[in-house]
Amino acid sequence: MRLPPQRSEATPLHRLNTASPADLRGALLACCGSRRWAESIAAHRPYPDVEALLAAADEASYDLTDEDLSEALTGESAAGAGYGGPLYGGRHIAITGPGALAAHTALRAAHAAYESRFGYAFVLCVDGVREEEALDHVLAAIRTRLGNEAERERAVAAEELRRIARGRLLRLAREGTPPWRTRRPGHPAGPDASAQAPAATTAPGRAPSPSVPD
Repeated sequence: MRLPPQRSEATPLHRLNTASPADLRGALLACCGSRRWAESIAAHRPYPDVEALLAAADEASYDLTDEDLSEALTGESAAGAGYGGPLYGGRHIAITGPGALAAHTALRAAHAAYESRFGYAFVLCVDGVREEEALDHVLAAIRTRLGNEAERERAVAAEELRRIARGRLLRLAREGTPPWRTRRPGHPAGPDASAQAPAATTAPGRAPSPSVPD
């Protein structure tokens, strides 16, 4: 009698469920820079499936205090623009062509105006945005959000961080690839540049961020 094939336990989600706290900490902090968020995800293991993991991530994001949110925003700011173009939640926005210099200038000016007004880095999840539309999407978002009152913008930034963290965690749980944030050669690393995936995972290359439904 032929036995049914055994399901392999060596899946990214299984490794996330069984990784030591030390191994898991860096990978989770690379998804969201709040220690409270990372500790909450780690504490509620094991997760039966990816959907349960993402639900826990959303709940942890909604539970962040203002201090936790500041910590997470500082982590995004320290990650910098990245080598190869501006970085939004783990995805580079390519700026090429004849108008590239003007586009870079406009983007830098918009970011500077935002940070001057609100005191923290602009964050935006661009999962699901088409590459050719991404730059216009980012510029329009910054300009719109510059008109927000401080309290309203804080809530918008928190929601964008939730979506960003969700997308990064989804990639970690499905592909086993830590959400690396690229940096310029010779520049100091961001807070997650040395983060490791949970034990036994591999990162053969940097895959694009997945599109994550809300």
